[in-house]
This record gives sequence, C-alpha cells and structure tokens, in this order.
Amino acid sequence: MDDATKTALITGASGGIGAALARRLAGGGWSVVLCARRLEALEAVARSLPDGRGRVEPLDVSDGDAAAATVRRVDDEVGGLDLVVANAGVAGMRWGGELTWEDCPRMLAVNVTGALATLTAVTPRMVERGRGHLVGISSMAAYRGLPHNALYSASKAFVSTLLESLRVDLAGTGVAVTDVRPGFVRTAMTDALDSPMPFMVEPDDAAARIAEGIDRREAVVAFPWTMATLVRSMRLLPSAVYGRAARAVRPPGSARQGE
Repeated sequence: MDDATKTALITGASGGIGAALARRLAGGGWSVVLCARRLEALEAVARSLPDGRGRVEPLDVSDGDAAAATVRRVDDEVGGLDLVVANAGVAGMRWGGELTWEDCPRMLAVNVTGALATLTAVTPRMVERGRGHLVGISSMAAYRGLPHNALYSASKAFVSTLLESLRVDLAGTGVAVTDVRPGFVRTAMTDALDSPMPFMVEPDDAAARIAEGIDRREAVVAFPWTMATLVRSMRLLPSAVYGRAARAVRPPGSARQGE
C-alpha cells in the first residue's frame, strides 16, 4: 500500500474501526476521505493522519440519496476513487418478543440502506474504469441469527449477501469486492452492549487485518480466527440443534448504540 495516488473513502470514520483503518491506509501512502456524522470527531481523526492524507466529508449514511450523491461527488473531485469502504453501522440488542417496528428504521437505514448506497454509488464507474475495490464491514453475526440480535444479524446478512453477489457479477471487471466479518472489536459500540464478548480485538489490530485483506484483494476477511472457526462451524448445525444451543445464551442487556 505505497501508491500515494490511491484514494479511499471510508464511512463511519469518526472512531473505532473506521478511524483505525484510515490511519493504517494513510500511513501506507493512501489519501483518505473520512465520512461520518460527527464533524469534530472527523476533524480529530484527520489531524491524526500524515499531512495532506485526510479529507473530511460530514455524512449521515442513513440518507441513502445524500450518501450516494456525496460518494459520486467525491469520485468526481479526486479523479476516481480506488477504494470505497462501507463501515458505518449501528448495533443493538433486543429480545425478539419485545422487538417492534419502531425499533427497526434507524438500524435498517444505516446498516442496510447506508451500506447499499455507499457500495453502489460508483460501482458502474469503477467497472467502466476497469479498476476499484468495494469493501463492506459486515459481522460474524451474519452467519446465523444470534439470540437477541434478530435485526442486527439480518442487517449484516444483507451486507454479506450483497457483497457476494457483487463479487460474482464483477469477476473479470478489475473491481474487487471484500466482505469483512469481524468478531467483537473494542469500540464505543461494543462498550455500550451488556453481553459476553469473547476474543475481543483492538481497533488497530482489526485495521491491520482489514488492510492486509484489501492489499490481497481477498473475498472474505473474518477475524479473529478462533471465533471465525467457531461461528462457521455453527452453520453446519441442524436448525433444531442450533436453536437449543442459541437459546442457552441469554445476553443480559438490551442497550442500543448509534454510530
């Protein structure tokens, strides 16, 4: 990652994985466009990057039209984005028996609409240029429906399925597609959740793994390997067996957290 002409756009870049990945890419010679709602936090991240490597673009990805328009405008201004990372997301826990429609719009707007708008905004342009890389930050929760996480698991399964279909369609176009499926990463989002979080990864470690996957143009980047192996094996369980095991896990909280 030493090509100074390359430009990446990262949503949810005001903290956590997004900020750590921005610092990692900028340290490797990339120019990085930082997108999120919180202007002051974005500016602080930009100041932590090497001089001239960071650009701030306030953006709420829950407004899909605005998100797509912003990504396209930036693409025009930089002469073509090389990398788009749909990282913005929200999490929350709620027992399914208490889940209502009123709980759903914000998470769907950010995790589904926001990711979709970000990832598809300049896909046709990348295909026309014959180069580019689309990255979506999904989750281990995409593998199966986790207890107390019906909406979150579903939203991340959407992202992973979207990325897989895009990868199939874009094979041979010069545009790579990478699905990042982290386990628990220490961020403000996980700090707000009251539940067991084994194999916790620090943001800088997560960013290093993601950057390596980007460099290798990997299809799927899942980490840490211990948790990835465990969760993948759960997909092989019959539904009845998985259901019994999952019901034994009863997360003790229902906190909700924004970007």
